[in-house]
Amino acid sequence: MNIQLIISFFIIIHLRKSFQTATRLPWWNKNLLNLMYACIALQVLELVFPAAKPVAVWLSHTIVLGIVGIIYLEETFRSARPTVFAVLPLILVSFLEDTIKLIIRDFYREWDNVFDAARFFAFIWLITLLIINKRQRKALEKERLKTHEEERQNKIMTTLKTNLEMQVAERTAELTSQKNALEHALAELTSTQALLIQSEKLASLGELTAGIAHEIQNPLNFVNNFSEVNTELIEEMKHEIDIGNLEEVKAIANDIKENQLKINHHGKRAEAIVKGMLQHSRTSNGIKEPTNINELADEYLRLAYHGLRAKDKSFNATMNTDFDNTIGDINIVSQDIGRVILNLITNAFYAVTEKKKQISSAPLGPGYEPTVSVTTKKIRNKILITVKDNGNGIPQNVLEKVFQPFFTTKPTGQGTGLGLSLSYDIIKAHGGELKVETKEGEGAAFIISLSLN
Repeated sequence: MNIQLIISFFIIIHLRKSFQTATRLPWWNKNLLNLMYACIALQVLELVFPAAKPVAVWLSHTIVLGIVGIIYLEETFRSARPTVFAVLPLILVSFLEDTIKLIIRDFYREWDNVFDAARFFAFIWLITLLIINKRQRKALEKERLKTHEEERQNKIMTTLKTNLEMQVAERTAELTSQKNALEHALAELTSTQALLIQSEKLASLGELTAGIAHEIQNPLNFVNNFSEVNTELIEEMKHEIDIGNLEEVKAIANDIKENQLKINHHGKRAEAIVKGMLQHSRTSNGIKEPTNINELADEYLRLAYHGLRAKDKSFNATMNTDFDNTIGDINIVSQDIGRVILNLITNAFYAVTEKKKQISSAPLGPGYEPTVSVTTKKIRNKILITVKDNGNGIPQNVLEKVFQPFFTTKPTGQGTGLGLSLSYDIIKAHGGELKVETKEGEGAAFIISLSLN
């Protein structure tokens, strides 16, 4: 077996791998493969022409040792170094064997067995290192693939992160835009709600206006009548003074005094009505004051009735009251509770009016008498104020919506849908409850429950 030939084949295989990965090499390095091919040619020449063996052997040794030196000097051939290191003992044994054979032939013959053993161990070294190198290459390749996969995953994660950041930025911009739009819509809604609430207050004030005009007319008529009577009595008293009839003068003076007390009483009555109107129209101060709930309910019942009569002369309804006189004064914000009572009474009158119109247009069954009842009752530590009507009642499918803002069963333009909602909020603010009991076709009752505590 030609050792030089085996060595040359090993080196050529790994040099070819190095040339495949190298990009730029000096001209002498590029001819290494040609030298190795020349080395193989020399060894083939040695086998074919035994006479050329001395020259071929030493040229082969020179070329192989030169290539080994270049491989260890050039970084380009780093991948071939493990193989060269594996085959190096075989190269050295071959070179040493040929050198001793040439110089000291007798010594070589005497120690021939030692050289055979050295070649054997060199082969063992070669095979062992090749196996180790193969495993190392597999491990390195596995590590390289792992590193490559990690880099690929990192690139994917970087791309995903960039895309997510872009999506988050876009979504953030979109949410910011939506937030600004919602804030603008909320501001408009708040402004509109404030206008609607004011509109509802003005609507209830409009309901009161005609009633107040009717109510205030009575005390003003009394004031005017008693003033005229007093004027006549004063003229009569002057005449009695002139004739010296003191007894008649005293009697006339007593009549004037009584009339003056009546004028004062009806003036204060007119003042109370105007004060109530002003309280109803302006913003509540939120201060609770002792208030006679019976008088408050009775006053707003009559004001609501006369207000509707002023708008519709054909309107008529029976008003029933049942007030518990044991209640006395309770602490409430009178203008707010008055607004609630007025709203409930106005709704009750509207309900009975609508039912009367329906019956009038299609008279079926017995005659219908529109009736609205207002009652107060003290039960332990609670006050119940009930406004009841015998209208059409509230359908079950809308019963849960009656206290929702902007919900109304009235035709468009006849209600804002805020009356019951505001009333509900006012009663809640007083720590009370506003409930409704109804039976469709028979009427409805709204019950205000206020705690005396």
